[in-house]
Formats: sequence, structure tokens, C-alpha cells
Amino acid sequence: MKIIAGNWKMNGSQSALNDMINAIIPVARDVRVMLFVPYTMLRTGADNIYIGAQNVSKYESGAHTGEISAAMVRDMGATATLVGHSEVRNALHDTNADVALRAEQAINNNLTPIICVGETDEELQSGTAIDIIVRAVRESVPHNAKNGDFIIAYEPRWAIGRGITPSAQEILNTHKIIRDTLIDMGFDDTPILYGASVNAQNAREIMRIKNVDGVLVGGASLKKQDFIPIIESAK
Repeated sequence: MKIIAGNWKMNGSQSALNDMINAIIPVARDVRVMLFVPYTMLRTGADNIYIGAQNVSKYESGAHTGEISAAMVRDMGATATLVGHSEVRNALHDTNADVALRAEQAINNNLTPIICVGETDEELQSGTAIDIIVRAVRESVPHNAKNGDFIIAYEPRWAIGRGITPSAQEILNTHKIIRDTLIDMGFDDTPILYGASVNAQNAREIMRIKNVDGVLVGGASLKKQDFIPIIESAK
């Protein structure tokens, strides 16, 4: 079953989420749809639609003003969270070790973390991209993880928000390297998503690539007319 994950970033409202859920319930059969929304919109999902947060604290609790713990996210009914998204890594200067701590908290509280990894344009141009990605996978997966506990999302950071998509061969090569790394770590069954400039026009082709188990969608997940065709292309 393919996974279609939508990251709403700092957009949306409760009414917009309700409207989206009602619209995609009829087309979400045989597809796992996940919507990652702002904390104020967290709730229990519906049918095959999972609601998640866009990040969780690396701390369990305590004097961390402004932080939201994994336990709090789970208490709101959510079942998943993003960790290590490129925008969060940039804004909070998260290291792989920080991301691993966030993912650990998620797993401890019965949340499925989508662990995001990817290279910057500078890393791509310098020829270090593969080393960066492999190290991110190895160092961002927490020590308490077991097979089936988490998902990996490959997001080439140089492509996000620029309308650029790597070639099918580039995606194939990178996902193969991530798959081989996960197998070497003992996580044979971990889904790997692709996420950067995914839209209704390219989603089907991307999901036909070997080792691409779904997509992480940004702006196109906010509008029904854009998101529903992506879900349908996964079938």
C-alpha cells in the first residue's frame, strides 16, 4: 500500500481540515493518507486517513517553554509526526542526533515518525550528497526503533520550493542507497517516501520508481483539486 503524506506547514484551519478529510475519504481506499498539520488542528483521523504533527520535542517533559511533547501530540489523537524536515533542520539547527531524539520520543508515545533526510545544493555540488544522506539515515534512526516503527522520507533540500524534481534515475539511485542502508541496519520493511516538488503531474511517475513507497507532498496537499489526483495516482 502506497503512502501519500501531505505537509500543510503553517497553513490551514479546522474547517479546511474537515473539508479535506470528507473529500478524500471516498478516494483513500487502498492508500494510506497522512496529513501533517499545525498543532492547533491535531485530532483523530478517519478511516484510512492519519493525522500527524509537523514536529515533536526531543524532551519528554519539563521547563521547555513553547515545546510540544510527543505525549501531548498523542493525547490529541494524532498517530504520527514528521521529524527532521529540512525547514525544521534549517530553523532549529537540528543535528541528526537531535532528530533521533525526537523520533525516539515519538516511538515511545506510539507515534509513527517520518524521518526526513536529504542534501543541500552545496552538498550536491561538492559530491558529498550520498555520504550526507547515508549518515543522516544511520544517525537519525533512534536506538529504540524496530522494524515497522518509522518511515524515511528523502527530500532533496535543493529542490524544495523551487519546482525542481530530480530525474527518475537520480531518485532511483538515491532510494536504492537508502534501501541498502536500511537493510544493513536491519530495517528491511521500512517504507521510503520521496518528497520535493511533488504534484499531480509527476506523482504517478515518481511512485512507479523502485523503492519509492509513496510521496511527501507540500503545497499540493492543501487543495482538493491538487491532492486528490495524487492520491488516485497511487492506486
